[in-house]
Amino acid sequence: MASRTRARARRALFAAVAVTAACVGAAPAQAQAFPAMCADGWETTTIVDGVGNLENLDSDGAGGFYVTGIVDGYLGHVSADGTLEKLVTGLEHPAGVRVAGRSVYYLTGDGLTDPPGTLQRYDLDTGAVTVLRTGLNGPNGLLLLPDGDLLISTIGVLRAPTGIARYRPSTGEFTESWSPVPLTNGLALAPDGASIYTGNLTMRIFRVPLNAPADAQVVAGPPDLLAVPDDMEATRDGDLYVADHGVGAVYRVDPATGSGCAIVTGLIKRPDPIRMPPDGTTSVRIARDGDSWALFVTAMDGALRRLRPPPGLDLTPADSTRR
Repeated sequence: MASRTRARARRALFAAVAVTAACVGAAPAQAQAFPAMCADGWETTTIVDGVGNLENLDSDGAGGFYVTGIVDGYLGHVSADGTLEKLVTGLEHPAGVRVAGRSVYYLTGDGLTDPPGTLQRYDLDTGAVTVLRTGLNGPNGLLLLPDGDLLISTIGVLRAPTGIARYRPSTGEFTESWSPVPLTNGLALAPDGASIYTGNLTMRIFRVPLNAPADAQVVAGPPDLLAVPDDMEATRDGDLYVADHGVGAVYRVDPATGSGCAIVTGLIKRPDPIRMPPDGTTSVRIARDGDSWALFVTAMDGALRRLRPPPGLDLTPADSTRR
């Protein structure tokens, strides 16, 4: 019963944000359609579906992905042929996941009113699970920095917002409020390597300097971009691809201007009987697709999809360690 109550509270807040986005996006018949589209030439393929509400993913470097199932409570691996293996089960709302060498880091407690969350590590060689941190305030997004540190976004409301935390696996050093941006969700490294992007429940996207994390600046948001942003990834050329719950979209955003357009929409869990956000796309990752790059997207409809770009569009990721 408590778990259902927490889930309803989380859905209620996301629903309010999604409704706000829909209302702001409504326009007269003569106005431009919402959202603006730039889908020409993109090719969408479903890799696996019917595997629960997928929250996050990261590449295994061999054509497969590690994923989290937020409702079914698992850390899983999807092989290159689309086979899902559940590696760890019985987790409380698992969220962000990142691969570092032979370790898979992941978060639990991704709920507005969940019990304190955790950062855990799965050992790929032994299958051992280690709990690294407890007491996290609704952890959601996870980002591996080039220096090996982990950033953890938080959206918990059981206590005061704690912003973005920073954890150093090599020493265990932990800074709970490394950046004060509240109610944060997705995280991505910027092309300059000296800053990150994050979105929050105010429908805005921020750039946060790594050497001055208190000096966050808004780079996108209403009225130019109407989205309920979740996880995201940037390219070397400066584009930011953002998963959006509002219309189940993936947006291509220009942080320099704040403008954005959707390369796909409608990736929403089937209403039963009505929409209950968060129910759209949840995470975007750039990973190898043969000799090129593609976007890989998770969504609450239980599918992992590949989005191949049109010819000439460079998706080389901003993180130079992954090239």
